[in-house]
Amino acid sequence: MDFYPAIDIRGGKCVRLLQGDYDKETIYGEDPVAMAKRWESEGARWLHLVDLDGAREGIPRNRDLIKAVVEALSIPVELGGGIRDVATAKAYLEVGVERVIIGSILHKDPKIAQAILEDPACAGRVGLGIDAKGGKVAVAGWEEVTEKTALEFVQEYAKWNPPVV
Repeated sequence: MDFYPAIDIRGGKCVRLLQGDYDKETIYGEDPVAMAKRWESEGARWLHLVDLDGAREGIPRNRDLIKAVVEALSIPVELGGGIRDVATAKAYLEVGVERVIIGSILHKDPKIAQAILEDPACAGRVGLGIDAKGGKVAVAGWEEVTEKTALEFVQEYAKWNPPVV
């Protein structure tokens, strides 16, 4: 079984939102690099990072910090949050992120999502991320809830054969 410890980054800190509510945030650490190194020292074989600022705003907000995390580790890192175009996906892969996770763009513009999945520089290195709130898919950093269930979402996009969902 693969276990992916997660670090959600907001305002440069390690946080967790209660059911995606930005007003109900718990800070778990001031230093995402130190937290990532801790997970690696405890045996993690992958790390899952989320740029919550990027997810909410739709553009990368913690790029330098994410690069620092990647450079500090010897394990692969996957990243989600704010990846809404091919250029952003490629930029993260170029700084050492092993896999990017796309979610909101699947709902907002499936053609762009497909372009990310099919880009030669991204091939095999893009996963689909599905957040659910009340059984329905949530996008835009948990701020918008769609009418689709997570299962409907998976069934719709499985045709693209992503390496991981």
